[in-house]
Amino acid sequence: MTSQAARRDVSEQVRILAEELKRHRKAHDLSLEKLSARSGVSRSMISKIERAETVPSTGTLSHLAEALGTTFSQLMAQPIEREFVVIPAARQPVLRDELSGYTRRCISPVLPGRGIDWVLNTLPPSGTTGEFVAHRRGVEEYIYVVSGQLKASVGDRSAVLDAHDALYFEADESHVFTNVGDGVCEYFLIINSDRAR
Repeated sequence: MTSQAARRDVSEQVRILAEELKRHRKAHDLSLEKLSARSGVSRSMISKIERAETVPSTGTLSHLAEALGTTFSQLMAQPIEREFVVIPAARQPVLRDELSGYTRRCISPVLPGRGIDWVLNTLPPSGTTGEFVAHRRGVEEYIYVVSGQLKASVGDRSAVLDAHDALYFEADESHVFTNVGDGVCEYFLIINSDRAR
């Protein structure tokens, strides 16, 4: 992919995120001020995201998703109505945190009435996701480490996972993931919010 094509893809993703954030906010009948108070994200930042002027960090996006009672993927992609869905790599929303190098690729389709996020995460050596806000009670997360070594900290508990290790946890506590290995760490994350509905 050329750098021009990559920039075009990022621009398209920022546009979709702007539209989806605004759509979800209005569906909940929230002003910018109310969403700011509920999420802890500043009004000016929300406004910039909705005007497609900035790419938010994963932490900011997780606060907004939780405040809106939705999933990360549902803010990153427009809903798909069909039940047999192929999502080419070029159409999978990718959010890259320029500061940490953390990359989050949404690989689950956004289907109406479904609360499943399936994400491929990539952390550079010593990289961290930053702290994710606690989800609503009933939200579950599943992790499978593809390569590298991942430290998962959930509330006051933590575990170091090696390649092919898996973890399940109830995600109603704040959580953070850190690459504690020497190389890149890749892991799959599934967030299931169906029980929280």
